[in-house]
Amino acid sequence: MNIHEHQAKQILKKYGVPVPNGVFGLTVEELVEKAKLLKTEKYILKAQIHAGGRGKAGGVKILDNIDELTKSSNEMLGKKLVTHQTGPEGKVVKRLYVEESSNIEKEFYLSCLVDRASSKIVFISSDQGGMDIEEVAKKNPEKIVKTKINYSKEISNEDCENIIKIFSLNKKTKEQGKNLIKAIYKMFISTDASMVEINPLILTKEQNIICLDAKVNFDDNALFKHPEIVALRDLSEEDPIEIEASKYNLSYIKLDGSIGCMVNGAGLAMATMDIIKLYGEEPANFLDVGGGASKEKVSAALKLILSDKSVKGILINIFGGIMRCDVLAQGVVDAAKEMDINIPLVVRLAGTNFKEGKKILDNSGLKLISAENLDDAAKKIVKAIK
Repeated sequence: MNIHEHQAKQILKKYGVPVPNGVFGLTVEELVEKAKLLKTEKYILKAQIHAGGRGKAGGVKILDNIDELTKSSNEMLGKKLVTHQTGPEGKVVKRLYVEESSNIEKEFYLSCLVDRASSKIVFISSDQGGMDIEEVAKKNPEKIVKTKINYSKEISNEDCENIIKIFSLNKKTKEQGKNLIKAIYKMFISTDASMVEINPLILTKEQNIICLDAKVNFDDNALFKHPEIVALRDLSEEDPIEIEASKYNLSYIKLDGSIGCMVNGAGLAMATMDIIKLYGEEPANFLDVGGGASKEKVSAALKLILSDKSVKGILINIFGGIMRCDVLAQGVVDAAKEMDINIPLVVRLAGTNFKEGKKILDNSGLKLISAENLDDAAKKIVKAIK
């Protein structure tokens, strides 16, 4: 789950991470009234959307006074920002954040995330802050340090020093840096975060270390333990289809292709998408209905796929283990009878009760295309949509 910058900073602040003072508003009037309480020479106005690259898209402004803040806020609120992360459709700005300015001496990069390959927590640090870290990795890989941490309740001083070494801090600021790493680590494991990114992390001319920007993601599987974090969810920033999928605990991700996929199991879903690409088409989604899906869940999954207007055909690929093929078949039939399906639908069933499932489909009266195996299914759906 993603949250906004202003929310991320409030959580970080709670754990002792230094951030600039700031206020947010859903209207210009609310924002300006709150901003009058800030003690600052300049106001830093930031659009709040779930995407990076806001500055280049006009989503960050440095302003001299309240009048300029009011004018720029009116221009920014409701504006569509198009960044390298939003795609060409962009995102509409529905909330604003303004914070006190900082006297920047140096900019750094710092992030913390789960490294699945090593089953460790990894900190990534660089003295090239304020830039796309991917570009730094490509052009100056020696400027990036990765420090892998064995999971524990606390992080050691030695690990902290390794993480901040590339910042070349003096004795006073080095202590601040170590305390910052400890605070971020505590926040990371306490909230079940999956990523914390600070870009830039700055050293001010007053020799203070401050997180100037912050992005935090959380592990969806652990949200049941953190209702206070769930309360921060902004549904307006998410894909409506993905929101609907979450109501049925369906793993759904929208993609750019034209063949809708319904599969049980993430590995099989990936293989299904790969073979669709092999035969020259693109999948419209990743959709894993899970191992123990009910008729209702299968029906909901099919409706989700059909709600995507870019879908020209559907491939259902089920290997019945825990998931029974007859249950899936009945769900498909129920959903198909409720909706007017006028696009090709290819079904491949194997495993538990696949004969019963095939019988249900054959007797449904629906125009379905049956496939013997995954290769056969992919060929048939690609041919059917041409």
